Amino acid sequence: MSKPLFSRLGHLGHLGRLGLMMGVALAAAALPAVADRASEQRLSFDVDEGLNLNSFLRDGPVAAHLLLRSGSDPRILIAFPAGNSGVGLWFSHGAPVRWELIGRPQPLIVKDTHGRPLYGMTAEARLSGATDLSIKQAVLSSVRVLRDYQALGTFPAEVAANPTIEGTTITWARDRLDGAAGYRLSIQVTQGELRAGHLTPGAKGFIGLKIAAVSGEVPMTPLSGADLLNASAKPDAAARNALNFLSYQEKFTAGSWRFNTYFGRDTLMSVRLLMPVLTPRAIQAGLGAVLTRLSPQGEVAHEEDIGEFAILDHLASGVKSGARPDAPTFNYNMIDGTFMLAPVAAEWLLNDERGRSLSREFLAHMDSRYGEPPRTFGADLVSNLRFVLQGAAKFADDPRAQNLISLKPGFSAGQWRDSNDGLGGGRFPYDVNAVFVPAAIEAAHRFFESGLLDPYLGAADRGIFSRAESMAKIWRDKAGSLFDVSVASATAREDITRYAAELQISGDAALRAVGNSPVRFHALSLSADAKSIPIVHSDEGFDLLFGSPGPAALRQAVTAMMRPFPAGLLTDVGIVVANPVYATSSIQSQLTSSAYHGTVIWSWQQAVLAAGLRRQLRREDLPSSVKQLLRGAEMQLWSAIRAGHTLRNSELWSWTFASGSFHIAPFGAKAADADESNAAQLWSTVYLAIPDPSLPRVAN
Repeated sequence: MSKPLFSRLGHLGHLGRLGLMMGVALAAAALPAVADRASEQRLSFDVDEGLNLNSFLRDGPVAAHLLLRSGSDPRILIAFPAGNSGVGLWFSHGAPVRWELIGRPQPLIVKDTHGRPLYGMTAEARLSGATDLSIKQAVLSSVRVLRDYQALGTFPAEVAANPTIEGTTITWARDRLDGAAGYRLSIQVTQGELRAGHLTPGAKGFIGLKIAAVSGEVPMTPLSGADLLNASAKPDAAARNALNFLSYQEKFTAGSWRFNTYFGRDTLMSVRLLMPVLTPRAIQAGLGAVLTRLSPQGEVAHEEDIGEFAILDHLASGVKSGARPDAPTFNYNMIDGTFMLAPVAAEWLLNDERGRSLSREFLAHMDSRYGEPPRTFGADLVSNLRFVLQGAAKFADDPRAQNLISLKPGFSAGQWRDSNDGLGGGRFPYDVNAVFVPAAIEAAHRFFESGLLDPYLGAADRGIFSRAESMAKIWRDKAGSLFDVSVASATAREDITRYAAELQISGDAALRAVGNSPVRFHALSLSADAKSIPIVHSDEGFDLLFGSPGPAALRQAVTAMMRPFPAGLLTDVGIVVANPVYATSSIQSQLTSSAYHGTVIWSWQQAVLAAGLRRQLRREDLPSSVKQLLRGAEMQLWSAIRAGHTLRNSELWSWTFASGSFHIAPFGAKAADADESNAAQLWSTVYLAIPDPSLPRVAN
């Protein structure tokens, strides 16, 4: 397997815990059964984003996402949430071409040569601007294989499929590597000609195609309608469509097309932000999926490999999987999800009245694992809390930077900024150490005091759990200050002026916002030798959502973020997630507007900040001057959120600067962009639960 471009795209060498995901049982944990009406509801919608035309379909057992890529590197790609599988066809062409979808894609259920069902879609499309379109490569496998091919141009030789041509139709088909029902992609030329792997337009000047794509992976069970959202959810059709497509009783999937499977961090953050509008069934499906995938030590799985990619894992590692060559494998390389689980679980099981009433039954539910004895969700949760407390004890005993929680050895990423340069080369992330670790310890203390976990605690657990309250105080008091950065006003003004000139943007508003006072903020991360990586960042929003910062800390965090870019993070089209204006030129060259975690806007990061500001404004212990600052920041933030509403449910977007202002640029549209954005992203749908403060409240 070739080395991936991003850690998020990485091949998973660490097998961790093997698990058999009993999805329906997970979703129904501690809840009564409901009618299977969700699977009968048809979902069909389109998302146009930059060069990508996306069409989503879910109908009965069929769930599929069609992507038609225009421009100079056209392709057809169909991704299926079932088994995280997909098929793709890449073309070679010099001049830009343009796709057009004709009519609505339709569900397709066929049988392979062995009589096994295959599920997918048919669609008709038209391509203009091409004089001779050459077929470059077809790939049929896991979406993990497809996204690596898109990024790297290679795929495992084992999954190669040869085409067959009959008249005007070319077809690629093969079984899965273990002999199970596999994949099929068929392209019929309805306008133009097909000759020796080349497509040419017909008399009307375009190429017409009928596309049929199917996968043999077992369909999942949708969560939809009244099984997914309650009456409090905002009437945002686009967000509802995206959330519906990504929600299943087995798990929430992170995003389509590239991350159409379980991600622990994405699930936890989405459940936390959507909690007020999700049904208990949906919340417990999400939490149950996370608990079942914990490592034996209690770590949250970052991502799962399922279907054919799991088979490739086993082939590469030599692991003998017996009767289950496709047994899932899990990645435990990320550290943030492990410390995020406890505060999210506490929000549901301790803070939410609905969750409290279901807590004992939920914790007593038995999960199901491949190759291991089942255990209760309560035992799962205790294993995570035990891991948190043991990992946090060293800093609590000796609060020095070297005792903070570091990235795992050999990895350049470990939290949501999981591209290779996302932390600017740092080893100790701010969000994990200053926010999630203390929040997790506090949640462990609250669970211990509640008595909910008494049936699942071992005799040796009570000692360390009884220390949680004092440990949390040390982490809250000591960890954040280790990330303090102060830049003298004169230096800051020089940095801003130089950086603005390099980016060819205006720095006037940024200079005015800085004034003559030192610029103070928390570093994005610390280096291995505990030096600050001075990048202004949006992760301060996590503390607003999970913590209770004092007035001075709130002033500093909000002021740092809401200064106009390139002094802070605020642009006309959103809050950029990183600003390296005060960092080295090397870091600035890495965190650009084309970098995955650079000076770009991630929708969910704005949502975290919006929810965090709302949470802080509900506090009664803050002075009026701080409340006024928070309200002003909230209005500025929502102005930027509204400016990006057309891409709000997408993963991220970038910007251009012209005529004195910033303008939206879909991420992936520029040749320099590191990758492309998902058209439907789970944690970008969370605005369904976050009210716009400028709009009147609607009674439910």
